[in-house]
Amino acid sequence: MTKPTPPIGAITPALTTPADLIAAGLAQPEQAAMLQRTAQLFRIRVTSQMQSALTNAPDDPVAAQFLPTSQELTGDGLSDPIGDNAHAPVPGLTHRYPDRVILHVTKTCDVYCRFCFRRETVGETGPLAPQQLDAALDYIAATSTIREVILTGGDPLTLSLRRLHMVLTRLDALNHVQMVRFHTRVPVVAPDRITPELVELLASLRMTAWMVIHTNHAQELTPPARKALRLMADAGIPLLSQSVLLRKINDSHDALQDLFTTLSALRVKPYYLHHCDLARGAGHFRTTIAAGRALMQGLRGPLPGHCLPTYVLDIPGGFGKVPVTADHFTEISPGRWRVTDWQGAAHDYLDPED
Repeated sequence: MTKPTPPIGAITPALTTPADLIAAGLAQPEQAAMLQRTAQLFRIRVTSQMQSALTNAPDDPVAAQFLPTSQELTGDGLSDPIGDNAHAPVPGLTHRYPDRVILHVTKTCDVYCRFCFRRETVGETGPLAPQQLDAALDYIAATSTIREVILTGGDPLTLSLRRLHMVLTRLDALNHVQMVRFHTRVPVVAPDRITPELVELLASLRMTAWMVIHTNHAQELTPPARKALRLMADAGIPLLSQSVLLRKINDSHDALQDLFTTLSALRVKPYYLHHCDLARGAGHFRTTIAAGRALMQGLRGPLPGHCLPTYVLDIPGGFGKVPVTADHFTEISPGRWRVTDWQGAAHDYLDPED
């Protein structure tokens, strides 16, 4: 018998408490006290789809993303590592770059990642309050330099279809807004939410709707997730991916190559590989910059360019993203360059003469 598809905006069944994790066999009873302390700091949510992606391996890359550990109880990290609050002209809006804004339409997610840079602000408080949403949309309407609105939160695809339709209709009426971009984990962690009705809404917009899929390991891309991605791709919705470089989860050439080639085969362009942010209690997920650069260097050549994301660091404090890739060009003298290829060999290159 086919399971009924929950309407978008409905609560997706999930494990949300230490008792749930223990009952499901994902944690041991002797871990209860630690889990309770962690849950008081950071929310727990693991959907049935992600439960089905788990294996019994002790180093399971999916489990490590969603199941709490005692390492989160350290006091390291920042409560606002990328400086959202430093660039908020009105509540619920981040205006860091001149031509685009982030609209935090909800604080709710279908899963809560243990490394999330907004882990201290997300929760079950639901969508942005109507007065705050109106103020944010009024700001966007009054700022004609804004060409793109990025919907995030929380996860924008946890909103009801009615509320999402309302927000998108108001944005679509602003001629200076050319694009709307969704940052979401829903197609992977709750793929039943990607319904024909949602896809029809996105495809009907005057604005171009971009979908940025947050995923960090190929093991997350279950058959239902792949079906959801194909549904959007078949409708002409451009798909990108955003991943986080995570220690002991995907910090190997094999894991990243598998992830990026799998995404590309599903018509999802790998967009960003983020260096792990300085979120509180997430220090054990961080690699070094040198390790990340070496991984990216090792992927050049084995992977074609369209499978390679840009490796970036969000500078702590709200100063924006910068590429972390190695510089392949060294100026030897005016007009003369030393160029290093993907295998590390150096070559001379001359500029044209004036």
